[in-house]
Amino acid sequence: MTTALAVERQGPLGLVTLNRPERHNAFDDALILELTETLRTMEADDAVRMVVLAGAGPSFCAGADLNWMKRMSGFSKDENERDAMQLGALMRTLNNLRKPTIARVHGAAYGGGVGLVACCDIAIGSHAATFALSEVKLGLVPAVIAPYVVAAIGQRAARRYFVSGERFDSGEAWRIGLLQDIAPDDNEMDGRLNELVEAMLKCGPVAQREAKDLVRAVAGRPVTSELIQDTAERIARIRSSPEGREGVSAFLEKRRASWVPPPEPEPSAPNLPPPPGA
Repeated sequence: MTTALAVERQGPLGLVTLNRPERHNAFDDALILELTETLRTMEADDAVRMVVLAGAGPSFCAGADLNWMKRMSGFSKDENERDAMQLGALMRTLNNLRKPTIARVHGAAYGGGVGLVACCDIAIGSHAATFALSEVKLGLVPAVIAPYVVAAIGQRAARRYFVSGERFDSGEAWRIGLLQDIAPDDNEMDGRLNELVEAMLKCGPVAQREAKDLVRAVAGRPVTSELIQDTAERIARIRSSPEGREGVSAFLEKRRASWVPPPEPEPSAPNLPPPPGA
């Protein structure tokens, strides 16, 4: 555990928790750099199959830390640009991480916190979660996170919430595509998260990485002969890869693929003393 992050390995799962509950996990330059480095470390660790991003305390992430914003207000334009580029590096690292990423969202997710949610592959939120892109209320714009938020919620919703700064609930976040699942409370959310992790561990890790890259390669592109050729080359490469061959063989042979964790052993019966008189 560090001052800004709590990082834990749970088998093949990397759990990264924003750990500034007293600041509602608002980020400053130090947290941005630490989170970026942590994500890159997990990406390089073959034992980590997927990454869950969560927040400690009452909020997921309240955006930018007020003390950090106060310091930035005294920066020159060049200093502000360098500072913004560090946030840009974090968002790009999370968005392009080769491993599956899941946001576990509770409480407030404001400003840059919405950006973190949008950069994850999957986002699960509690009913009590709230969201806002409130930068315009401070005379600012959500510039660095905009490419990821617009990709997640679309131009129409972005035009509303970028200019209004209004708060919206988990139901609206689900409707516009920021969340993909909503749970009534934290316990139910963790249950759904565990089910999702269990399901994803049955999938080929190389295939998951290639699938993420595939989405980026085809999104927004017209279906041209070049795109068709690209997709044909991708599936041909995967079919002939060791993981592709193993996956198809396991399916045909009705066995567990090599990357699938073995089933949990059934709990043994408790060793109780014999009943009286036995």
